[in-house]
Amino acid sequence: MNDFARMYAQMMQQGTAMVKAFNPALEDYTPEGFEKLMPTMPRDWMEAMFGNSFNKDGLDAKTRLMITLAGLVAVGATAEPQIKYTVRHLIEAGATKKEIAEVIYQMSMLGGIPAMNKALALAQGVFAEHDEEDDA
Repeated sequence: MNDFARMYAQMMQQGTAMVKAFNPALEDYTPEGFEKLMPTMPRDWMEAMFGNSFNKDGLDAKTRLMITLAGLVAVGATAEPQIKYTVRHLIEAGATKKEIAEVIYQMSMLGGIPAMNKALALAQGVFAEHDEEDDA
């Protein structure tokens, strides 16, 4: 094991010990459903927070969220909750399903086909939830 791997393993052990000290139940915690804890921001609020309010000539919220989704997919689509709520926010920001899928497809060149497939499955789940809400 090289020095970096040893240091990383030691950091992980320390982090696990700290989590156990704070709350022993967190040792086996998995963030299933975490994305549902973060509410979808209204489109106007997203423009204020993520849009061009700080840079009048900058990117709008939809474009910034597309870039966020691309990055999440490119690193291997391992951040499931973040992908789900980014897709949810993209829908609210006015992105179409086709646009969202296009971003995910494009990232197959950087994150790989498995990452693309995983992200598409996550996005389809969000689309289905959104369609159900619209039907209700």
